[in-house]
This record gives sequence, C-alpha cells and structure tokens, in this order.
Amino acid sequence: MIIDFHTHIFPAKVSEKRESYFPKEPAFKILYDSSKSKLVNAETLIDVMDESRIDKSVIFGFPWKNDEFFRMHNDYIIASVLKYPDRFIGFACFDPFNDEAGNETARCIEAGLKGAGELAFYQSGIDEESLQKLKPVMAICRQKDFPVLIHTNEPIGHKYPGKTPNTLIQIYNMIKQFPDNKIVLAHWGGGIFLFNLLKKEVKKNLKNVYFDTAASPFLYDSDIYRYAKALAGADRILFGSDFPLLKPERYFKEIKSSGFVNEDVEKILGTNAATLLNL
Repeated sequence: MIIDFHTHIFPAKVSEKRESYFPKEPAFKILYDSSKSKLVNAETLIDVMDESRIDKSVIFGFPWKNDEFFRMHNDYIIASVLKYPDRFIGFACFDPFNDEAGNETARCIEAGLKGAGELAFYQSGIDEESLQKLKPVMAICRQKDFPVLIHTNEPIGHKYPGKTPNTLIQIYNMIKQFPDNKIVLAHWGGGIFLFNLLKKEVKKNLKNVYFDTAASPFLYDSDIYRYAKALAGADRILFGSDFPLLKPERYFKEIKSSGFVNEDVEKILGTNAATLLNL
C-alpha cells in the first residue's frame, strides 16, 4: 500500500477566486499569489493518485486565520473523505492562534477526520505563545491517539514562500512540551533528526516524532534519505508529496535510488503511515 501523507486540496470557491482571500490572509497571499502556485480539487488529486498508483492520501486545507474560512475548507475536506472513503484520510486545518482551534479540532474529529494539520506558524515561528495555543489541539489528538502534522523548515539557507522563522530549539521545545503526542514534522523537521547523534536526551524525546518528505526535491539533495534512515530510522519516515507542489514520481525516483532494501521502501511509502493512522 502506498500512502501520501501530505497533500492539499481546495474547494472551488477558493481556487476560482483566490485573490479575494488575500486581504485577510497574508500567509495565503505569500504562498498563492503566483498563478504558478496550483490549487487543485479532490478529483484532480484522485486522478494523480490513480496515475501514480497511490492507494490513499492524507488531505488537508490551509491554516486560515479566519474561522469562517477554515470551517468552510474543513467542511470540504470532510465532504471529500465521505465521497472517497477508501482513498482519503482527512486532517483538520486552521490557524492555532484562533480561539476556536480546539472546538474546530473536536468538530472535525467528530465528523470523521483523523488528525490535525498541516498546522503552521508562518509569521511567529513556534514560540512560547504558539505552544500555549497548541495545547487544546494537542490534548484532543492525544486523547484520540491521532497525529498532528506541523509545518517546519530548516532555519538557515535560501528564502522561499512559506519559509517560517522557526528555529531548531523552537521545534525541539514543542516536541518536549507534548511528549505523548504523535507528531509529524513536515519537510524533514528542518533536519532536527541530526541531533539523534547526541548521547543524551534527544533520542528519547524524539521517540514519537515522524518526518515527512514534503518538498524534499526542492530543498535537499537526495542523500537526505540515507541520512534520515541512519539517524531517525526508516520507520520514522513518511512519504509526503506536498501535491500539487510536486508530483509523486519525483519522490519515488529519489527513494528507490537511495539504496534502500525493499522493506525500507515499503515502510516509507506506506507501512509507517498505515501504522501511525491505525489503518
């Protein structure tokens, strides 16, 4: 089974009039101001899944600040899961700083979604206030044994749309703050698994942490797979395409050329995700 753990879909009311959302949503404008930034619907994703022989995808929207927007988008995710129950697993998405974040998490889980994400802190980084805002979301997901997917990125290097001011210590403090949650760090977690080389503390604190591959061909040399296996373990890597940013084939080529045995490839492409999602 192949599971794509990181995909975005949008309802027509967003994709057809994206510019109408820019005034109230600066992060959305940064990411989607360019016409080259694709917005796709559920059916387009299904077509790509069939083309790439992907069995299931984890789907979510955008971390809107406005509660009207994120409820609308989460409703679309819920409807898409109901329409394609054998193909989609849905996550609730919103800006954790919104006072309704906890209630929205509960509403979406009651409606059949299986986690929260991709949650992002585009302007603040994952600072102390962000950790406080995450508490109600993390509590609900911990109780349900559902994963939470957090947008992270490397804190150095070139700038690009969507790169946040998070630091490695912020990411690490978040992990320590919620030790019993299943946490998925998008985009390789900014490379924090490197610190598994330390003799004390870090390995224990990262025990419930997974790393997805989203945007990897844009960000890292393909050697990242070998190093991640050596330092985090093949059972902690999740294939995520970040579609429609990139098509899955880009990842398949890199994964299969990394010298992994078939068992490791199967783990990364689906077994790990199936275990994490209790499928």
